[in-house]
Amino acid sequence: QVQLVESGGDLVQPGGSLRLSCAASVTIFRRITWYRQPPGKQRELVASIGTDGSRNYADSVKGRFTISRDNAKNTVYLQMNNLEPDDTAVYYCNYAGGPWGQGTQVTVSS
Repeated sequence: QVQLVESGGDLVQPGGSLRLSCAASVTIFRRITWYRQPPGKQRELVASIGTDGSRNYADSVKGRFTISRDNAKNTVYLQMNNLEPDDTAVYYCNYAGGPWGQGTQVTVSS
């Protein structure tokens, strides 16, 4: 199994932007999904991207988040704009059956 590594989390003010990265050591020809786990809550799906470029988003992030992939760099990105306090969570990326990484912390606060 290939381990994915998340990075890019930070403390940001409401209305700010961040770009998260999900890197692999090799190209993964699978749908990649970003998840998040807010404090004290269950992990939830945020966005996913297929090998054909098809994208899905949770209703709560539509119009604010954009998922993309760069197969040459073996990396999937999550561009997050107009961040809200409810976006505060640990963000993870994964593929079906893959091992979970440590995630990256995103905190939206003034």
